[in-house]
Amino acid sequence: MHESPTPRTETPQARTLHDLRESGHTYRTVKAEIRENLLARLRSGAPRFPGIVGFDDTVLPHLERALLAGHDLVLLGERGQGKTRLIRTVTGLLDEWTPVIDGCEINDHPYAPACVRCVRLAAEQGHDLPIAWKHRDDRYGEKLATPDTSVGDLIGDVDPIKIAEGRTLGDPETVHYGLVPRTNRGVFSVNELPDLAERIQVSLLNVLEERDIQVRGYNLRLPLDLLLIASANPEDYTNRGRIITPLKDRFGAEIRTHYPQSLEDELALIRQEAALNWRGDDPASGAVTGGVAGEPSGLSAELPEHLMEVIARFTRLVRESTAVDSRSGVSARFAIAAAESAAASAVRRAALTGEERPVTRVCDLPGIVPTLRGKVEFEVSEEGREVEVLSHLLRRATAETFRGTLGGMDLSALLDKFTEGLQIESGEMTPATDLLHRIGPITGLAKIMSAVGMGEGDESPGHAAAALEFALEGLYLMRRLSKDEVDGGAVYRT
Repeated sequence: MHESPTPRTETPQARTLHDLRESGHTYRTVKAEIRENLLARLRSGAPRFPGIVGFDDTVLPHLERALLAGHDLVLLGERGQGKTRLIRTVTGLLDEWTPVIDGCEINDHPYAPACVRCVRLAAEQGHDLPIAWKHRDDRYGEKLATPDTSVGDLIGDVDPIKIAEGRTLGDPETVHYGLVPRTNRGVFSVNELPDLAERIQVSLLNVLEERDIQVRGYNLRLPLDLLLIASANPEDYTNRGRIITPLKDRFGAEIRTHYPQSLEDELALIRQEAALNWRGDDPASGAVTGGVAGEPSGLSAELPEHLMEVIARFTRLVRESTAVDSRSGVSARFAIAAAESAAASAVRRAALTGEERPVTRVCDLPGIVPTLRGKVEFEVSEEGREVEVLSHLLRRATAETFRGTLGGMDLSALLDKFTEGLQIESGEMTPATDLLHRIGPITGLAKIMSAVGMGEGDESPGHAAAALEFALEGLYLMRRLSKDEVDGGAVYRT
């Protein structure tokens, strides 16, 4: 489950170099910080990378070995595999607070000033050198590599404003530092590294090997202390660009990521991301409610466990489909968008029909297909059949979930409703109470609701309607009922 950010402790009291020495502070490099803090968590069993799902036995052991070895690294994987999320969790292994020379643009440590300004200040003020404290959350830098990224963006360039103030062109203090040196003594990430022009990738060679930077023609070599992590998509190596060989050689480790390998991981990811992006949910519960972050309290729709499983199975079937371009992949965001759209459909129904406690139902699922079409790259031979392919896979996912939840149950009480020619109409604009009225009393309803994951407290008309409509759809997919598509809904009959 998603964990809320850990509250910050109070900032340390030391305000000068003298105070810092008196406190007993010891200087460590960034990689030493990460290594020692990771070892402490490994020994204690504390979470190392909170919020990361499905990588425990595959990706994380490789990552931990790379960090313990002090390696810069590349995370290689298809889109939507959580590479950026994983990179950002690495900052949690830094010390919570670290001292920097007050006002330094590149976060020099008071014990080891590096830039011209801080070297001068240290010589002038000695033990009275003022210091500030930087939290680990502020020691992370990130750049999405794009073809228009320049060396100045990453490393630095001459600052024309400082020149206009009267400083000479050869003065090192006229340099405007780029993103990499400004993340000195932290973690820096370059996302989609192959998209970076090859001539710009060259500027990172010294950062990775000699651990310093050079800016234009200045006699300026600043030693950098940082961990550099890059992400890349394997497709990028051949289609959009490549990582130049000398740069690949300088990374200590290349780690492959992957999509969730089990249905349980897929479900856990949907629950976690829903907890991150939706309002009004309880991460401790299995159900998720949908809403818009930052909006005033209002309608929200619950997404029951069995529909979450349908969406998880749907996502996995799309990834495995021969109609989908496997090189492009199907992002984890596909499942999140599906869950959000299904819940939004229930919210819309509630707003139009006056339902007080809307619950997402099977009738809310077909509407997600057209909105998800753009998230999937299909094979050329499937052009024009995208919605048809996705609709078929959604029906398969629903059938598989039905077999796993209600397939072994006696549903004769529900089937008996159709013996006298009864037809039951449902749809995305049919309120739960109307659907229940059309079906009538059902023997064993509580068992059906329990089988689809509804427990104590899930006794509203919305929950009952969601369970019964799922049973009707499953019976149709198992060819024990017929279904006629009508405008905005369906009619179930024998």
